[in-house]
Amino acid sequence: MNLNILYFASLREALGMAREAVVLPGDIATVGALRAHLSERGNAWQRLGPGHNVKAAVNQQMATDAQPLASGDEVAFFPPVTGG
Repeated sequence: MNLNILYFASLREALGMAREAVVLPGDIATVGALRAHLSERGNAWQRLGPGHNVKAAVNQQMATDAQPLASGDEVAFFPPVTGG
């Protein structure tokens, strides 16, 4: 499965990239599975793992960890944002 992944705000800075295109193994089928897969990269990537408050959107629609993914989807990850 091919995905385009976007990283915003403090995640972008911690990971050192704003976007990437990835080809995933067939067993990564949901946002939650993608988060777990990416967190296995270690170090700053662990911010995407379970227990961390990271929001996700798929094709510009807010998504839960249970959201299914399809090849060609755009997935965005961002930390919670406060207003003022």
